[in-house]
Amino acid sequence: MAKTTRIFSTNFVKIKKQKQSGRWQKTRLAHFLRLPLYFLIGLLCILGSPVLAKVPGTINSSSELPINSVTSLAVTSDPASLLQQGKVLYDSGKFAKAVEVLQEAVQTYRQQGESLRLAATLSNLSLAYQQLGAWNQAQQAITESLNLLNEQGENQNLQIFAQSLDIQGRLQLTMGQADKALATWQQTEEIYRQADNKSGVVRSQINQAQAWRSQGFYPRAVKTLEQVSQTLKSQPDSIEKTVSLRSLGDTLLVLGDLEKSRQALEESLIIARNLQSNADIGASLFSLGNNARKREDIPKAIAYYQQTVAASPSPLIKAQAQLNHLSLLIEDKRAAEVQTILPLVESQIEQLPLSRASVYAQVNFSESLAKVKSGILQASSQNYYSGFSTKDSAVLLANAIKESQSLGDKRAEAYALKSLGGLYEETKQWKEAQQLTRQGLALAQSSNAPEITYSLEWQLGRLLWAQKDINGAIAAYDSAVGTLESLRRDLVANKDVVNQDVQFNFRDSVEPVYRESVELLLKSQEGKPPDEKILEKARERIEALQLAELDDFFREACLQGQRVALDQVVDKDNPTAAIFYPIILPDELQVIVKIPKQPLQSYSNKISQANVDKLLVELRKNLVNPTATKVVQTQAHQVYDWLLKPMESQLQKSGVNTLVFVLDGQLRNLPMAALYDGKQYLVEKYAVALSLGLQLLDPKPLVQQQLRALTAGLTQPPPGFSEFAPLLAIKSEFEGITKAGVSTTSLLDGDFKKKNLESEIGDTSFNIVHLATHGQFSSRLEDTFILDFDGQINVKDFDTLFRSQGKSIVELLVLSACQTATGDSRATLGLAGAAVRAGARSTIASLWQIDDQSTAMFVSAFYRELKSGKTTKAEAIHRAQLELLKHPNYKAPSFWSAYVLIGNWL
Repeated sequence: MAKTTRIFSTNFVKIKKQKQSGRWQKTRLAHFLRLPLYFLIGLLCILGSPVLAKVPGTINSSSELPINSVTSLAVTSDPASLLQQGKVLYDSGKFAKAVEVLQEAVQTYRQQGESLRLAATLSNLSLAYQQLGAWNQAQQAITESLNLLNEQGENQNLQIFAQSLDIQGRLQLTMGQADKALATWQQTEEIYRQADNKSGVVRSQINQAQAWRSQGFYPRAVKTLEQVSQTLKSQPDSIEKTVSLRSLGDTLLVLGDLEKSRQALEESLIIARNLQSNADIGASLFSLGNNARKREDIPKAIAYYQQTVAASPSPLIKAQAQLNHLSLLIEDKRAAEVQTILPLVESQIEQLPLSRASVYAQVNFSESLAKVKSGILQASSQNYYSGFSTKDSAVLLANAIKESQSLGDKRAEAYALKSLGGLYEETKQWKEAQQLTRQGLALAQSSNAPEITYSLEWQLGRLLWAQKDINGAIAAYDSAVGTLESLRRDLVANKDVVNQDVQFNFRDSVEPVYRESVELLLKSQEGKPPDEKILEKARERIEALQLAELDDFFREACLQGQRVALDQVVDKDNPTAAIFYPIILPDELQVIVKIPKQPLQSYSNKISQANVDKLLVELRKNLVNPTATKVVQTQAHQVYDWLLKPMESQLQKSGVNTLVFVLDGQLRNLPMAALYDGKQYLVEKYAVALSLGLQLLDPKPLVQQQLRALTAGLTQPPPGFSEFAPLLAIKSEFEGITKAGVSTTSLLDGDFKKKNLESEIGDTSFNIVHLATHGQFSSRLEDTFILDFDGQINVKDFDTLFRSQGKSIVELLVLSACQTATGDSRATLGLAGAAVRAGARSTIASLWQIDDQSTAMFVSAFYRELKSGKTTKAEAIHRAQLELLKHPNYKAPSFWSAYVLIGNWL
């Protein structure tokens, strides 16, 4: 019988947060920014067990089988026994022990001159080193392995060569060399095809999908995985089948397709159970828990994490599931349950063998303990928590640092140092916190880990600010913002790159960096003459935050193309417009103003963000009530005083007739036209427009252009959307557009389908698209849509829908019957997203649902003014709103103020 050698399988689907350089920068930011790290490192799963490969003479046979199912083929010599022992240790997560055993086997094979077996064993050794984060040793081992195999020449065993390449691909991907990993796995696919190893081909394709995904090419990864799933569909259940479906589900989760993700993951779980593969059962349950968490189905997420712990043989997966479970309980302030699970998590983490994952687990557990002790749950369960202290967290972190140092893992050490520095920050031990933070920063920068670097720069900025070193703090915040912006520029460089994962942590990990930076900049000017450079920097930073927020919403870089600065438009092209930039800070409301041909000015109101938000929420609620006019006027008067009163006289003297607002926070939910000065609404004095930032997309007026409109609408909502009322006045709305002299093509009811809309836009050069249909704006991408006859069109499809003309973009998009999602304080993010995604120069939309008779009147008046060719879009909407305001039935702000103009107001 020919002797055999075992090689550990390296086919895997998801990777830990340990990428280091290169194109991985395009996507690793969002993983770190949007999810707690313990959620992320749990996404590692390995396909299959270590596998056996026959040595010479079996190239055309399928020779890969799990080791523990083919023990009869095992070599009985000492090195083979060592390999078996190493396999057992590796499977149990005891990677350091596995390394020791494999090193002994390597030495034996080297002495015996067994080059082929030596090469295979070195590959396994590299794999074990990778689990420890010992990258240099892993690289040395796999390089020697491949060199030995290449020396075999025509006698080379292609199966072993392919498996060694698999391991090299994994290392390349881990080191941030996703493009090299992709090339490596394409090579292994070709080798497996030559060997007629179908399972090897499939695993190579799954790995290629992971490489695409690691570079941010999620649609391409989905396409590859769907092809793999289709190939395997008619075949018997297999490890490859369950892993491909799990990888597909995880990738769809990143893209926000939660339902398809859930379906793929459930199918993966069924196959894993059929195979009785506990490792894959646990991995699929864990992914389903992540999916449920994204869907905000907390009870189901917890149930899946509990099942993961019961099913998975992996100590690491168990620990990660328990950490996720713990984080959900802490977020939900379920003290009694936290008390129960804490010692279980602690025990599980203590059992983890030395590895990067164990370091991260300790760090994240320490952070959970710190949250518990910070008062989140302390009051309701002091009996148990009194046994834990800040010292416990510090001990955990000190141990994590020690272990990362023993691994030589600078990235893990930087991460642990950041957390320990943060712990000292909480106890106001500034000197120690600053020293630890700087140490971590140096390590993160040398490891090319920007997702850790920016957080350490941010932490350093906070520490310096607390110690009154304002200049040093500004420099640190500038560095943190610069690191974040560099990653965003990577995204913009390739629009096919998709940003990752869920949105909820954007507010915790990215937004505060920008906001605190702006607050610091503006506070540094207190008691000093206005510094226009500082004001310019502050408003640019707020714009950068808004762009980052839109990127987060769409999970990709979305604002591109030639853009013109608003200041240039105001100073040269439209000197009758002024721009207002209100910025809501924790203890004040700052307003930066640009008057034509004047330097920037600013003023502030000392009022807490909580009080500002409270009034804005109440005003927004009252605006939709036609009977609440008096209350609206009182509240809108207060907001007017905050934003505009200090500039009243200057505006009157400047000849300004249009006010453009770049809004922040809860202000984005309000129509500025409804602000009240005590006698008049703002709309009675000025035309009003909104801008998403400091620049406009190639602003051009519609004046003297022939107006060609594509109109589409639904008088009845489609089946399944009964919560939306009929829009019976749509026909009169469309007739009003035609009577205004606009050339129109209409799609009504059964003709209003996505494919018909796309076809019409593609065939004819319309400069206006007017959609009279229900729609909803939400802070969640999947909940932002418009309705057509067949159902709904999601906002993410707007780019292909409205940009299919190629030769020109839509000048004006009108969404006349939309509304913001109830109870969603950030719902106007969806409105901004719709405007950006459509690529229209201007967008008019309603913030809430309005009486459709008044809508028809408003639309007719707007197009009549626009067709005159003597007015801007802002002035046209202004005059149409005044017409409703003067109507006895529609004078309440709830009827006329809901319409907002976004983008180019010319």
